[in-house]
Amino acid sequence: MNIEDILLPPREFETEKWQLGNMISSEIQENGIVLIFCSDYRGLKNGSAEILDFRKVRKQLYELSRLDFEIPVCDLGDLISGRSHEDSHFILQEVLAMCHQKNAVPIVIGGSSDLAFSLFSALNFQQQNISYTQISNVISLANDGAELTGKNFLSRILSSKTFSLKNYHHLGYQKHLNAVDSVKLMKEVEFDVMRLAEMMNTTERAEPFLRRADLVTVNCDAVESIGDGFSVNPQVNGLNKREICAYMKEIGLGENLRSVGIFNFNGQSEDILNHQLLAQMIWYLIEGINIQKSHPAERSFETFWVLSDDAQYAFKRDTFTNLWYFGDSENAADLIPCGKWEYEDAKRGFLNPRFLK
Repeated sequence: MNIEDILLPPREFETEKWQLGNMISSEIQENGIVLIFCSDYRGLKNGSAEILDFRKVRKQLYELSRLDFEIPVCDLGDLISGRSHEDSHFILQEVLAMCHQKNAVPIVIGGSSDLAFSLFSALNFQQQNISYTQISNVISLANDGAELTGKNFLSRILSSKTFSLKNYHHLGYQKHLNAVDSVKLMKEVEFDVMRLAEMMNTTERAEPFLRRADLVTVNCDAVESIGDGFSVNPQVNGLNKREICAYMKEIGLGENLRSVGIFNFNGQSEDILNHQLLAQMIWYLIEGINIQKSHPAERSFETFWVLSDDAQYAFKRDTFTNLWYFGDSENAADLIPCGKWEYEDAKRGFLNPRFLK
């Protein structure tokens, strides 16, 4: 499959040396970042695959500062939607495979949230035991119909016998938008779920669920809308502009990040602020990835022991990042990401049950 047959190259913009657009290339590079824009929204009710114009987003993104970014960034262009929605999924997986072969991190922008299925599927060919974190205002566990949709893709991922899922974390759900049974089922199968209220004003409580994620997808419906709607399903409540940018940086800082999706963006918005917000979300994600890649490979921990119910538990603090972990293993990969507040709770006699699963 020729990449020229499935992607429309992005329009060129004049940028200055200090701007991000000055370092963006059109070729996938080893250990780089790859931007892929998508117009297929057929996973939504009455959704279409009309070609969207992402020039406003690109212009806003390209004109932002490149700072001291060292990781190469590629803009592959706009994915040409397939004749059917299933074809689009297949084409996207082929492009993602090209990225993974070069150990690059693909960022899929636009399209309906069911495209997360393709991100998971493509990554599943590369590795086992995937940790998937989703930021979304809804937990949809519908499992009806033959077509993949934004309502059933999560059920398809969680129930697939061919997918290797290690952890699933759902962040930002809103109680008034969800069936009680969906949230209850998530907790019964011991998946971590977090309400929007717990994510506001600070990233501290949600960050541990992003730190080890291989795949993170963001549903724009989880962001409060401005103007004519930031998402295709505009919401009055959600993460605000500063909060979502802070979370995008935390996603980029993830230790194991391999793929990112930003779905349900309202590409037809006439409000430039919506395009500006999406551009800045992408920018903060890129910044986080650059910072993470600069961290030293060698890890050094300070260990703190806590006595609880006649048992002794270890908490470790990374001396470089100041991040906290639970466990006494000498292998950092075996430690469970946590927050300092969970260590403080343990000292007061409350040990988070998720540590003992």
